[in-house]
Amino acid sequence: MALLGCGVVGTEVVRLLRDQADDLAARVGAPLELAGIAVRRPDRVRQGVDPALLTTDAHALVTRDDVDIVIEVIGGIEPARSLLLEAMKSGKSVITANKALLAEDGATLFAAAREYGADLYYEASVAGAIPLLRPLRESLVGDHVHRVLGIVNGTTNYILDQMDTHGAGFNEALQEAQALGYAEADPTADVEGFDAAAKAAILAQLAFHTPVSAADVHREGITEVTSADVAGAKAMDSVVKLLAICERIPSPDGRNGRGVSVRVYPAMIPRSHPLASVREAYNAVFVEAESAGSLMFYGAGAGGAPTASAVLGDLVAVARNLVGGASGPVEVTYASLPVLPMGETVTRYYIQLDVADQAGVLATVAEEFARHGVSIQAVRQVGFGDDAQLVVVTHRAPDAALSATVRGLRGLDIVREVSSVMRVEADE
Repeated sequence: MALLGCGVVGTEVVRLLRDQADDLAARVGAPLELAGIAVRRPDRVRQGVDPALLTTDAHALVTRDDVDIVIEVIGGIEPARSLLLEAMKSGKSVITANKALLAEDGATLFAAAREYGADLYYEASVAGAIPLLRPLRESLVGDHVHRVLGIVNGTTNYILDQMDTHGAGFNEALQEAQALGYAEADPTADVEGFDAAAKAAILAQLAFHTPVSAADVHREGITEVTSADVAGAKAMDSVVKLLAICERIPSPDGRNGRGVSVRVYPAMIPRSHPLASVREAYNAVFVEAESAGSLMFYGAGAGGAPTASAVLGDLVAVARNLVGGASGPVEVTYASLPVLPMGETVTRYYIQLDVADQAGVLATVAEEFARHGVSIQAVRQVGFGDDAQLVVVTHRAPDAALSATVRGLRGLDIVREVSSVMRVEADE
């Protein structure tokens, strides 16, 4: 086999291959031998890695006759895409942890796997060591998945958890995450939701047999989440989490799929919900299927060892296929459901308003909600005089109507400020 990349994850893959060689051979039915490792800087010291295996010629490595499996952990779009396509064209099976590539151009990789009869496995691309993608690809392939809901980014979960449990501000919690190695020096991909959006695209494509790219995902990060938002959630006995949500939206007759909704944003969920108890940098995902019901997958979602564990799981599956002369599942997007715009998504809002403390305020606010067809579930006043605030929680409504309501509220003379707007995700 060949390994592309030897950073944190790649080094851990090499260690596991070495330390578990006998067990892996017994599970596969044949020894697993590493033929070479493609890197950019071969002179860099890599603990436990034989320098004789290192090469800078990745193309030559993936097309070698003595290589039948290619493992890619370099990340990014290029040269990863070209190398994996060349590997499959050369008859190699492929394992990748590259969520960005799968979310941007998974269709090209899947088409190549079908054309060349190659295995394409990618369990490590979403939620680290958590066995999530294979159940969607295989265990639930005979079921009808309605919804996938979860926490798929450990960095943002750690930040929001610190804000909730210790009262930390966003910047303080981010600095702690960076000090612990949970967040990169440039945390944009995590805190702005790009990482979670890529994973949501992969999950939606698998769950609904529909082509979904990262560009199709409605994305909002957590940089605008304030201590006031977290305090508002606490007052509702809720907690703020960055959620990835993939839903199949039924047609009016209930028999066909009208489309899919795929989105990532911070939302309040009740503390009674199992996802509310997911602490620190852990991940957890709910899968709701017609026959299987609700399934929850929980565990470490990132890091060298958990990700390498998922890579090794794929490696054993691919190697067994080669030994047995079989092949793994190939993704099909027969459903081809449209990805619906965010405005058509039905959700709920939590809205906090700084208002003038005078007669008729509540009636005026309620009239603005009614004007946009949004029903109010609960409302309460906090404070008096200059400190008067209204907290409104809506019933479910199209996001476009809810957004229009917020814009309308901002234009009212009696509203000094719309100080907090957050979606609420849970059954009413």
